[in-house]
Amino acid sequence: MPGPQKLRIGFIASATQTVEQPFAGGMEAHTVALADALRAHGHEVTIHDGGGHGFRQRTGGGHLRLSRAASEDVSMPARGFLEEHHAYLSLMVTLDERGYDVVHNNCLHYLPVAMAPALRTPMLTTLHSPPTPWLESAIEVASREASGSRWASVSRANAAAWAHAARPCRVIHNGVSLDTWRYRRRPRRGGAVWSGRIVPEKGLHLAVEAARLARMPLTIAGPVCDREYFDGCLADAGEDVTYVGHLDSATLAELVGDADVALVTPRWEEPFGLVAIEALACGTPVAGFARGALPEILDAGTGALAAADDAVDLARQIEVARGLSRAACRRRVERHFTLEAMTDRYLDAYRSLVAAAPA
Repeated sequence: MPGPQKLRIGFIASATQTVEQPFAGGMEAHTVALADALRAHGHEVTIHDGGGHGFRQRTGGGHLRLSRAASEDVSMPARGFLEEHHAYLSLMVTLDERGYDVVHNNCLHYLPVAMAPALRTPMLTTLHSPPTPWLESAIEVASREASGSRWASVSRANAAAWAHAARPCRVIHNGVSLDTWRYRRRPRRGGAVWSGRIVPEKGLHLAVEAARLARMPLTIAGPVCDREYFDGCLADAGEDVTYVGHLDSATLAELVGDADVALVTPRWEEPFGLVAIEALACGTPVAGFARGALPEILDAGTGALAAADDAVDLARQIEVARGLSRAACRRRVERHFTLEAMTDRYLDAYRSLVAAAPA
């Protein structure tokens, strides 16, 4: 790790999700992996998340208590929206009291960004999503009010999508632990694997269709976030499609490493796609759609890309991917997407912010 300075770092994670295993999604996995790596090198890290790690236990009254008059007012939004807003607000007004050297904002909510210029503590925000109205509005204002490198993107593709608002913006690719995502020279089970949040934008139904066309068994893992969509995906899937549940990282790594090919099927401009490098680290080639950051993550030796939303083309690319070198897949992660490299780059960003902050 570059530099001797030990830092106190506060992470802002989701106010509605916990950072406990099994993870709700890639952002939670990313946050925990980075925090653990920082701690292993002597830095002090506190994660504020929706599981009682900061938002509820340490903000001194994060629970929303509204008067009857306020809750019955015609302007009252959905209760969940306001509770999430209140949780971030309660945290942000106390951040300067906590003695952090730097705050790393790793959530998708607009409020930490909007309030960052009012903090004495420097804050780095990682952009895990394409532009959204609330977040873009906050970033436009914060970019004008604050100096220095305050933005990082998980891919060049996503940085380009934010170029009009988030300036300047570092690109820090996500990384994975090579100890957790272990290399498997030969798969024991074979077939295809799909993992992730089960929601329409992740395109599970297209993975099911492509696997059927390729006559390849498919194993699915991940949290069911949209029950109706999940049921529709599996309604006519047949016996060759198996759902194994929402798995912790160690169990999921075994499952992914035992497959011939991993399917990655985003139906949106996905900013990164952690499941792709998790598969490559295990030696499992990827067949996916050519959109978002996936063309940036894969090369011709580690994955095969199909036209967006085209299950027929994806079935053809499954056959291409399964013939690729598993050793080459592992090497690509070792060279470009390790947890150690990601941690070094974030430390460099933190230290640049600390050095530029007023005394």
